[in-house]
Amino acid sequence: MPDLTKTSTTDESAAAQDEVVAGSAVSAHASTGKPRSLWGDAWRELRRNPLFVISSVLILVLLLVAAVPGLFTSADPGVGDQAKHFLDKPELSHFFQADWFGYDRTGRSIYSRVVYGARNSILVGLGVTLLVTFFGGLCGMLAGYFGGFWDSLISRLIDVFFGIPFLLGAMVVLNAFTNRTVWVVMGALAFLGWTQIARVMRGAVITTKHADYVVAARALGAGTKRILFRHILPNALAPVIVVATISLGTYIVAESTLSYLGLGLADDAISWGGDISTATDDIRNNPHTLFFPAGMLSITVLAFIMMGDAVREALDPKLR
Repeated sequence: MPDLTKTSTTDESAAAQDEVVAGSAVSAHASTGKPRSLWGDAWRELRRNPLFVISSVLILVLLLVAAVPGLFTSADPGVGDQAKHFLDKPELSHFFQADWFGYDRTGRSIYSRVVYGARNSILVGLGVTLLVTFFGGLCGMLAGYFGGFWDSLISRLIDVFFGIPFLLGAMVVLNAFTNRTVWVVMGALAFLGWTQIARVMRGAVITTKHADYVVAARALGAGTKRILFRHILPNALAPVIVVATISLGTYIVAESTLSYLGLGLADDAISWGGDISTATDDIRNNPHTLFFPAGMLSITVLAFIMMGDAVREALDPKLR
């Protein structure tokens, strides 16, 4: 006859162990919370990266300058007194005043022109980045997901645009316009710059569409639209964001280069590239006319490149 007392004691002991294990699991879950996603891990890494913090502060200040230049100077960047301020030297002790950076040969405040020039340069960079990310990302996603005819068509189109030198092509396109506004310059640069994003998105989508969760969603009857925008796009977006962030600085340089060559923004528009072009005649005797707009351009591009590098390190586990 079996020992009922021993059996009962064993059952109670096993039940107690189960409760301890369950309690430990609950406590561990409460202490650790939900497992972080790729974006959660990336944000955690970014907050601890000094490169990201410094670049973010610089970019926020530059965006504020571009959005509200009147907070930083009251001088009119388009009006100068040549008789009074012809190539005056900087007065570095007069912080945030019109003569802080000196004056150009037409008597205009270089400081006010640097402040107001940030708007056009940053607006072009941001606008082109958004356009190429949207159009290039859409083309790359369609080519990578559907393959076949659409992949061949879009890939050959990408190859054609890749064969056109970026700056040379932009010069040819902009030369056809007499009134080169900010929107015209953005359109010309975006027309030639979407191919890199398209290639990156195409490769990411090809890799992602064979993942188990995409195959499972397709097996459960999910439509193409749902699979693309709910499953593939969020998981293929990381490399595109990295490339777009780094490329933003490149587009700012491209706009300044075109303005320097006289094929960018119109002459009456305030641009760092245009001011650099004007200052080349005075660089030997009055280097301050070139130093300040070129310095602001370098700081802006460096800030966006630093942020792009920080984002790349955070989104790529191999670089951590």
